Amino acid sequence: MRFGFHHGRHERGHNHDRNCGPRGFGGPFGGMGHPGREGGRGRRMFDGGELRLILLKLIEESPRHGYDLIREIEERTGGAYAPSPGVVYPTLTMLDDMDLIAEHKAEGAKKSFAITEAGTAHLAEHADQVAALFERLAHLASHQARTDGGPIRRAMGNLRVALQNRVSAEGVDANTLHDVAAILDEAAQKIERLA
Repeated sequence: MRFGFHHGRHERGHNHDRNCGPRGFGGPFGGMGHPGREGGRGRRMFDGGELRLILLKLIEESPRHGYDLIREIEERTGGAYAPSPGVVYPTLTMLDDMDLIAEHKAEGAKKSFAITEAGTAHLAEHADQVAALFERLAHLASHQARTDGGPIRRAMGNLRVALQNRVSAEGVDANTLHDVAAILDEAAQKIERLA
């Protein structure tokens, strides 16, 4: 089966993998690595052979189409990583050419794929590598959960609004401004002392 991609693009995918790891290289609050977005630079998360095994394993679990596979990988990494269509669809073409998957008749316009007997055997031959790859997906999700800056961004937003409202209010005197500064200094010191 073909998806309108040239055959020679299977492995490279023009380096369109989204992101290069949890939050990319920019940390949890910015830079290049917002989850689910294209990083643009840096190495890919999985090489071509690894991605083929991941997609094949997911298809073994249930017949899937391309965007379903992308969403599933993104969910399993907690939003830390999602391969782009420019990588997934050529990989599906290769798996089909290798007779490891076959088109699955299903309702709707999207083309789904199911695993073949050869695909099941291929997974069995690479069972240890498949297990290790899915451990990596789970590790990404765990890392994402630990480094998610959502609560801090919310608190910083609240602080910004409170400061703007208080400092811009009519009748604010120097003593009030010094009190606000003291509160901020104390908060900074407490954060620095956190273990």
